[in-house]
Amino acid sequence: MDNELINRFNDIDIKVDELIELCRSLQKEKLQMLSKIKQMETELEKKVVAQQTLSKTNTLIQSNIDQLLAKLENFAKDQPPDQLLHLEP
Repeated sequence: MDNELINRFNDIDIKVDELIELCRSLQKEKLQMLSKIKQMETELEKKVVAQQTLSKTNTLIQSNIDQLLAKLENFAKDQPPDQLLHLEP
């Protein structure tokens, strides 16, 4: 009976050690994952800022193109028909 009780305590001790090791492993994995999440959030924020900058740049370019086209249209409207460039084949 004493031997059986000692064996049970030994089994419990082994299982507790395994659980402690598992907890340590999971804590380590959690820290790694939190670090990876932080890194990915930083990268995402950089990409969001870059996308916003690109969008603003595209809007500015489109606005400039529209202004230039409007200038050309106004210039063409203001020219007398005989002043327009005619290309002969």
